[in-house]
Amino acid sequence: MLRRALSYRIKSFQYAFAGWWYVLRTQPNAWIHALITTAVVLLAFWLRLPRQDWAILILTFMVVWMAEFANTALEALVDLVMPEPHPLAKVTKDVAAAAVLVGALGAVIIGLLILGPPLWQRLT
Repeated sequence: MLRRALSYRIKSFQYAFAGWWYVLRTQPNAWIHALITTAVVLLAFWLRLPRQDWAILILTFMVVWMAEFANTALEALVDLVMPEPHPLAKVTKDVAAAAVLVGALGAVIIGLLILGPPLWQRLT
């Protein structure tokens, strides 16, 4: 029983990582998110940000990545159920893409608020 439950847990992680890998393989914007996430993490280490700032940055990364994953999933689902162009399919894809854009723009603002002052202080 325990072995079976553990097997299911391992499988669920495998599925999740397969989904993550699919997004990285197929979505060019995911690579932009990955590069920016890496750059911000390196900059935050260099600036020695406090724990609270790290928490906000991690939550911000999480929102953007979750939006990208949801957008990719919705696009795949729309393509599955509506292989021919349809106005509502376009609305679904456009709104999902807008969610990623809102998350990314919010992340830029949060990044500037958190990283801007200590970076400015370091550079001047």
